[in-house]
Amino acid sequence: MYGAPGRDTSERYLPIADHGLIGDLRTVALVGTDGTIDWYCCPAFDSPSVFAAILDADRGGAFELAAAVPSRTKQLYFPDTNVLITRFFTEEGLGEIQDFMPLSESGEADSHRLVRRVVCVRGTIPFRARVAPRFGYGAERHTVRMADGAAVFDCAALSLSLRLTATVPLECDGGDAAAEFRLARGESAVFALEQNRGEAAPRGCPRARAEREFTATVAFWRNWLRQSRYRGRWREMVHRSALTLKLLTYAPTGAIVAAPTTSLPERIGGGRNWDYRHVWVRDAAFAVYALLRLGFTGEAEAFMGFLTRHTERRGGGPSGPLQVMYGIDGRLELPERVLPQLEGYQGSAPVRVGNGAATQLQLDIYGALLDSVYLYDKWCRPISSGHWRGVCALVDWVCEHWDQPDEGVWETRGGRKRFLYSHLMCWVAIDRALRIAQRHSLPANSARWVPVRDEIYWRIMDRGWSPARQAFVQHEDSEVLDAAVLMMPLTRFIAPTDPLWLSTLDALGDELVSDSLVWRYDPKASPDGLEGEEGTFSICSFWYVEALTRAGRLNEARLAFEKMLTYANHLGLYAEEISHTGRQQGNFPQAFTHLALISAAFNLDRALG
Repeated sequence: MYGAPGRDTSERYLPIADHGLIGDLRTVALVGTDGTIDWYCCPAFDSPSVFAAILDADRGGAFELAAAVPSRTKQLYFPDTNVLITRFFTEEGLGEIQDFMPLSESGEADSHRLVRRVVCVRGTIPFRARVAPRFGYGAERHTVRMADGAAVFDCAALSLSLRLTATVPLECDGGDAAAEFRLARGESAVFALEQNRGEAAPRGCPRARAEREFTATVAFWRNWLRQSRYRGRWREMVHRSALTLKLLTYAPTGAIVAAPTTSLPERIGGGRNWDYRHVWVRDAAFAVYALLRLGFTGEAEAFMGFLTRHTERRGGGPSGPLQVMYGIDGRLELPERVLPQLEGYQGSAPVRVGNGAATQLQLDIYGALLDSVYLYDKWCRPISSGHWRGVCALVDWVCEHWDQPDEGVWETRGGRKRFLYSHLMCWVAIDRALRIAQRHSLPANSARWVPVRDEIYWRIMDRGWSPARQAFVQHEDSEVLDAAVLMMPLTRFIAPTDPLWLSTLDALGDELVSDSLVWRYDPKASPDGLEGEEGTFSICSFWYVEALTRAGRLNEARLAFEKMLTYANHLGLYAEEISHTGRQQGNFPQAFTHLALISAAFNLDRALG
């Protein structure tokens, strides 16, 4: 290990939840509660890592910065921003690190610049820093040299050079850079890590530049958040979720990543470790819904632009005209491979990059996408004639292929089945297209679309319902319960007080719900082709809240929602899953969870009045 000043050497890894997130709408960094940056990819979300100690404490690389004496720490966000503050409480005084990535008012990043400003608030405190990059997921060699007082890290294999400037003296130590310094009350030090493009070192005082960047970054986030129309009971949590979704946006293309990390395990020691730094059509479409609900129309427009440029493939591939996921630049190929040089978080190998699920058939993505198009048309701006042609092509394809077995929303690797959720979302795709056509008197192949929509409805009602379980089930010819069916009333497929649905809701509550936490399904009852167990799925917990809300069970819904808020980390962030002990698991933070929180809060607020 690099000897992080604030990290107990007996605990090589912080809990996943003990991190905050900063970013510049191109990439992000995870900052531990001890002041260590242990995840950072440059220059983009899906670039090879520079710091990846969260995946290998010895070989991953880290940017350590902390008080050099024993301390207690606390983290908070500068109010209504994504500027992170880590505070150090010592016997000698109080200090803090202000971490941010500068953005201009236009949303342009400043050369992927990562700024760490250290301030002594009271007393006198010694600090120490060690910047230990390990390029290419720890696989590529680099050199370090001093140039004009800055440490320059060069990785020839990746054609990437990073420059570290500081207002305190830096020393090269092997392949790392280090500094030790002492600050008295009111004094500060600044570290800035940025891409080295060969230009001359910035002129002027680094402290003054950092102050300008801090002020501009705070203004950017506050001006963005000011667009929110949410004034409900859970404003702080909803707005933190919105700020997090915005951080997961790749501004150059309008893409929205599912999460900014890879291979954080769904269970410690297990193999369910996946790369989420890509654009899932489903996740991004749901994120558009959540942001539109709050009044953020710019992100919806940008994502629709991404779809137009990158995902409307005529003719289609093996998964149809849409692919399950895309690269943040729209690329189609996302080959999955294992990185043997990294041990994984707390030894949870394998570490993967790329994602083999990109080639799966997941029919539900068509419903997620067309529902977001429907809402965009309703709340943002009317659909264009060019977009409508694309919508018609997608719906025609769904009408032709909806009855195929597929891998389903949970991307199982145990063989294709006829999943109820896939059929449900195909129904949504056709239904939303018909609604758009009716709203604007657009030409539509209603003679074909309406009968298929109705056929899907009766297929779900007849073959998705289990008389034995008195519930809708995961797939045809099964008795397995699945939390994905919680979307049935949310998509307006079935009335939320329909007796069949209320019976299903009770069955789910009895079998898959524990203290507001919801499992996706029981993998023992429905083998998914993967080894090991997983935790409860946080998006399903918020779906459960919303289903209770729509069923009129408001006391249960509010209690379940308030309980779910207690599982957030100290900053209001959520990973993908929660373990049986209440610890966060999986990639962090996850867009799916935060968008579901927004939707549940919005609808529960409205129901409570």
